[in-house]
Amino acid sequence: MRIARFSVREGSPAAGSVSFGVVEGDSSQPESLVVHALTGHPFGPPQLSGESYRMQDIRLLTPMLPNKIVAVGRNYAAHAAELGNQVPDVPLTFFKPSTSVIGPTEAIAYPPFSSDVQHEAELAVVIGRMCREVPLERVPEVIFGYTCANDVTARDVQQREGQWARAKGFDTACPLGPWIETELDPSDLAITCTVNGELRQAGRTSQMVRGIAELIVHISEAMTLLPGDVILTGTPAGVGALNVGDEVAVSIEGIGTLANKVIKRG
Repeated sequence: MRIARFSVREGSPAAGSVSFGVVEGDSSQPESLVVHALTGHPFGPPQLSGESYRMQDIRLLTPMLPNKIVAVGRNYAAHAAELGNQVPDVPLTFFKPSTSVIGPTEAIAYPPFSSDVQHEAELAVVIGRMCREVPLERVPEVIFGYTCANDVTARDVQQREGQWARAKGFDTACPLGPWIETELDPSDLAITCTVNGELRQAGRTSQMVRGIAELIVHISEAMTLLPGDVILTGTPAGVGALNVGDEVAVSIEGIGTLANKVIKRG
């Protein structure tokens, strides 16, 4: 099931309203997609409101407003190597603030304090229930679904400052979308990133050093995860520069494509 969060465009009696909805149709043919609105949040059994919209009549928003985004660095060996780093002995985790989140078609605003902003295509895990100290065998119970993410990074700031709060936490540095896929085996999915149609990254989730279950066990040992929280699972090799005017697209097999343009911060 694909769960989207959307607002209704002008011209409808519901214009401006924001809802979750179930997306139906062939994602390769956007004109065929229909979104059936839900009442309330999507974490329990879905309750349809009776309202349905064509994709052209709505605007997709970030599929979730997470309380926190916990990201994992250097979880693909080839990516660690391309930046001259070793794979760490334990998962390397950091936070991206909720204010960094944007949705599909929203713009990545190039921060004025950087001259080397880069893309990082990632599989994002969305948590579906409050949990802490999750045992390995119960990890599937706490996962709501999966979406595409771009862990946008000011690489020069990351290297200069030595800690990653500003480099990875600036406004618009965490695009998510286009929706959440709730029924998916994430163990071996193709993940790619293109910039202006040029292939930059191509990997598979099976190349992760540590899998999703191990990451959730590790993270939940330290902190309570809440419904809607997002875990970024690392990026394959091929990260590279973004420039003002670029369009960057992250695609993951079985989910879809998240596309965003890069603009100068006004």
